[in-house]
Amino acid sequence: MDCQNLVFSRHAIQQMFLRRISKADVQTVVAYGEVLEENLYDKPFPSYLLLDFVEGQPIHVVFSYDESMDTGYVVTAYRPDPNLWTNNFRTRR
Repeated sequence: MDCQNLVFSRHAIQQMFLRRISKADVQTVVAYGEVLEENLYDKPFPSYLLLDFVEGQPIHVVFSYDESMDTGYVVTAYRPDPNLWTNNFRTRR
């Protein structure tokens, strides 16, 4: 997803720190990741589950987007659990 501004929630920063996921990793996922799920009716903005592989490792980012302000909000980021996702990390088991 292409957005001018990217804002990280407090929750996202805390979880990224605990999970050792960098802001650069998340920026890569937001810029180049595949949209796995769309929740267009989420409030206050539509939200998306994104996937990309950074240095060969899958990362999911939950992201919402305010189109009017061209601003994305990172809600959280995590490495998907292979027990909960199929081998390609695109589909929940």
